Amino acid sequence: MVFNIKDSSNRTVKTDYPKEIKKMEHVWIPMSDGAKLAATIWLPKDAEENPVPAILEYLPYRKDDFTSIRDSVRHPYFAGHGYASIRIDIRGTGNSDGILLDEYLKQEQDDALEVFDWIAEQPWATGSVGMIGKSWGGFNGLQIAARKHPALKTIITLCSTDDRYADDVHYRGGNLLASDMLWWASTMFAYSARPQDPEVVGASWKENWLDRLENTPPYVQEWVRHQVRDDYWKHGSICEDYSDIQIPVFTVSGWQDGYTDAVFRMVENLPHSKGLIGPWAHEFPEVATPDPAIGFLQECLRWWDQWLKGIDTGVKDDPKLVSWIQNSELPEVNYDVRPGKWVADNSWPSENINEKHFWLSEGKLEEQVTSGKEFTIPSVQEHGYYAGVFCPFGQPGDLPSDQRLENGKAVVFTSDPLTDSVDLLGHPVFHMEFSSDQKDALVAVRLCDKAPSGESTLISWGMLNLNHLHSHEHPEALIPGKVYQASIKLDVLGQQIPEGHRLEVAIAPTYWPQAWPSPKPVTLKILSGENTKMTLPVRTPQLEIDNSIHFENPETAKVIDKEILREENRTRTVSHDTIQNVWKLEDFSDEGERLLLHNDIRHGSINKNTFTIKSNDPLSASVECEWELTVGREEWQTKLLTHSKMTSDETTFYLTNTMTALENEEEIFQKTWKEEIPRNFT
Repeated sequence: MVFNIKDSSNRTVKTDYPKEIKKMEHVWIPMSDGAKLAATIWLPKDAEENPVPAILEYLPYRKDDFTSIRDSVRHPYFAGHGYASIRIDIRGTGNSDGILLDEYLKQEQDDALEVFDWIAEQPWATGSVGMIGKSWGGFNGLQIAARKHPALKTIITLCSTDDRYADDVHYRGGNLLASDMLWWASTMFAYSARPQDPEVVGASWKENWLDRLENTPPYVQEWVRHQVRDDYWKHGSICEDYSDIQIPVFTVSGWQDGYTDAVFRMVENLPHSKGLIGPWAHEFPEVATPDPAIGFLQECLRWWDQWLKGIDTGVKDDPKLVSWIQNSELPEVNYDVRPGKWVADNSWPSENINEKHFWLSEGKLEEQVTSGKEFTIPSVQEHGYYAGVFCPFGQPGDLPSDQRLENGKAVVFTSDPLTDSVDLLGHPVFHMEFSSDQKDALVAVRLCDKAPSGESTLISWGMLNLNHLHSHEHPEALIPGKVYQASIKLDVLGQQIPEGHRLEVAIAPTYWPQAWPSPKPVTLKILSGENTKMTLPVRTPQLEIDNSIHFENPETAKVIDKEILREENRTRTVSHDTIQNVWKLEDFSDEGERLLLHNDIRHGSINKNTFTIKSNDPLSASVECEWELTVGREEWQTKLLTHSKMTSDETTFYLTNTMTALENEEEIFQKTWKEEIPRNFT
């Protein structure tokens, strides 16, 4: 088996896997209730004579088509280095039996525990298991680790979270995340309803598909029913009791990912953990953008060898947290490369971090306390259209535009030019003393790097539902005119600010489409003084340990053969109807169509999301999401069309979801789900 490595000069060098491997397709794993899960397994050819540990990736994203290409790289690599690498479609997805009724159900975890039992009975297995996964697979790795099955020895979790309410696509800072709540629900609404493969499951595929179409719910209904941090969100949030996880955890993310904050919390609270943060979007670090990508497969192998084979690979001596401090860059909606440097901290919180404070004065950030000023922060409903997406996947157009496009719609405070370069690592926090003229309100805070030439680059942001000042579980109405104090934790960052650059803090009671708008236009009053300041985490360089950080170059294997039938295409457009005063963001992504030559499956997807709002009218907010998914081969072709819409008035959210299914271009199913859900301080 030939493996290719790109060295630092981008030349191709050939090497071999240490072991010959074999691939076992369409393996059925029986569950105790009679259901079967579909698996693909890559093994060393001699595993039955010399049993090996197992590595499990457990996802709802269809191993035989949608993730087939990426699976063909990672799993053979692990198998070729002496592991049984297993990819399973969770219950209700791909060729596995059943219907997927929601994210991260207890059933999903229970099935995984039975999978561990099944692995232990196989002649090729030692009985030791590790889990790896990005996003959903990173989430369930943490959740399953908390169930304490003795076979599970370690996990590698990427782009995931320990807190399903605070840090996911549903709510942020107690605000309904309008940019992603419906979009992700519409995605899974379509994804989960795709059919099984007739060549794998036989004639029952059609009956099973109709069952999935009829009974796969729009998840958004359940998510919007739970607008506070109740037991629904506590389930699957390992932060409820970190002590439930006693095995080693390698947690990974990137500065463009939507889940970076969780790495810092897990490194702090899980005693046997290690964290890695690069410049990357929501992707594996060996293939992620922007560069520098790293040899992450090699890092995984170091981790597996240590915790599954007992080989001393040095990971026990690695720094607790390794981060990429990004150099300052002018704003772009995508970057190929983010120059910077690796830094290392042996603990988190780190003794290398000190706080620096800036207080507010008239249009300025001051390094001394100012007082006696009151700043009026009015609502501009279209503030936020140039924020970029919540969780970039590395597509063109994902990142924030020049924030000068936003700053006229917020109140901005700017520092003097910095006299020295500083490195920031950790959470900026904005503290404020404020009052509101409405009982329901939110605040959004942006932190920007302003270049001497005027460009403004968004480097961190955060928002808080001000009805959640005291609790995300028990919100309270504000008393208009009453003075309160609040602290808004912005997203973690690893960022250099050069000498001569300025810092900007922009404040607004709106951030559409990230936050669903408050029911009425809000005006905040912010009072200057000791209690109103921006606190920044300034890192002191530790040259000896920082300079010791080194990663190998990425290894890239030959993937399965495919034919591109339709190229990818992305457009993201903001428009303003000046007569009607309506603002619209249209985000269109044709993810292309591919033919997989090893199984003759062709699959494709097209997605369009539209976010609309009228100036001065928060109740005009509307999100619409559309999907077209195709999967088939030769004479068997299927298509799913979905349309999802979300609006609100002062008291109620309105949700409509429609699904249409076609077989060989003939409509075989259509259904519409409608739901009205009371607003609960959102």
